[in-house]
Amino acid sequence: MNKIPINLVLGGARSGKSQYAENLGNVYEKKIYLATAQPHDDEFQQRIKIHQQRRTNIWQTIEEPIKIADTLIIHSQPETLVLIDCLTLWLSNLLEQEKNIEQETQALITALKKASGPVIMVSNEVGLSIIPENALARHFRDEQGRLNQALAKVATNVVFMAAGLPLILKQPEE
Repeated sequence: MNKIPINLVLGGARSGKSQYAENLGNVYEKKIYLATAQPHDDEFQQRIKIHQQRRTNIWQTIEEPIKIADTLIIHSQPETLVLIDCLTLWLSNLLEQEKNIEQETQALITALKKASGPVIMVSNEVGLSIIPENALARHFRDEQGRLNQALAKVATNVVFMAAGLPLILKQPEE
C-alpha cells in the first residue's frame, strides 16, 4: 500500500474546506493546484477569481475539469503536493458529459495508489440535507456519497469541516 499522505477534506458549502486544504499544503515548497471548476457564468467566474487571488503565485495552477486521474499521474512527484479542488465539481462535469462515474472513480483511485507525492482532495458532503425532489439531484447526491466513501477508504487522513473547524474522521494510527 502507498505510504504517501493522501488527504480528503470534506464539508458543506462555505465550511472552510478549500482554505483548510490550502493551509495543509503550506508545508510543501512545490505545490500544484488541480482546479476542476469551469466558469459557466459571471458569478462562478468571480468565485474562481477569489480562489486564485487567495492562492497567489505560490501555487502552480492546472485547470482540468475531467481527466484528473491522468493529470495526477503526470504531475505527482515525491516533493510536490497536488491539491485537487474540487471533486464535487469534477463529478458534476462527469455527469454533464455523461461519463462512466464508476470507471472514472476507479481511475482516480488507481492514480492515488500510484502517486509518488502527497495529495489533498477537497469534496462536498451533500448528504446531510433533505432528500432532493428530482431524480437528477438525487442521482448526483448518491454519486457524490459513493465517490466520497470510495476516496475515504484510500485516504490516509480524512477531515470533515464545519463552520471553519476541522473534525478528524480518519488518521494513521501512531
